[in-house]
Amino acid sequence: MRMDELDAAIVRQLQDDARQTNRELARRLGIAPSTCLERVRSLRERRVILGYHAQISSAALNRGVEAFLSVRIRPKSRTVIDSFKAAVIDLPEVVAVYVVAGDEDFVVHVAVQDLDHLHAFLTDQLAKRREVVSFRSQIIYQSTEKQVREVLAAP
Repeated sequence: MRMDELDAAIVRQLQDDARQTNRELARRLGIAPSTCLERVRSLRERRVILGYHAQISSAALNRGVEAFLSVRIRPKSRTVIDSFKAAVIDLPEVVAVYVVAGDEDFVVHVAVQDLDHLHAFLTDQLAKRREVVSFRSQIIYQSTEKQVREVLAAP
């Protein structure tokens, strides 16, 4: 089932404030609370809305250095890929793990205290994994995230 304009408006409103009540959301959209509740339930069931969370500043958690790590593994099998993803995502420094196409197999987003901690992560965690053939790091100086609401508004 495709999203219509009302679904998109609900998603945008919830991105702005996921803590608002159903009654407030319905008022802002100009629809009945029962309609709003049913639409939100449908969006969750269709896995358009995956959850609600607080966005936390890495710097506020004393993790002011972020990096993308491009990782190559061998052998390239489903078991090795799944095992690597599961092990790495559980590490406290790891923000996200992406399986990618191209020269590398993974991009791992990490947030650490400083460059010394990044170096320790690379040598003590990543380099010691048997399946890791090579990796390279890219320090993130600044980031700007585009919200899905902007994508939904595009023609």
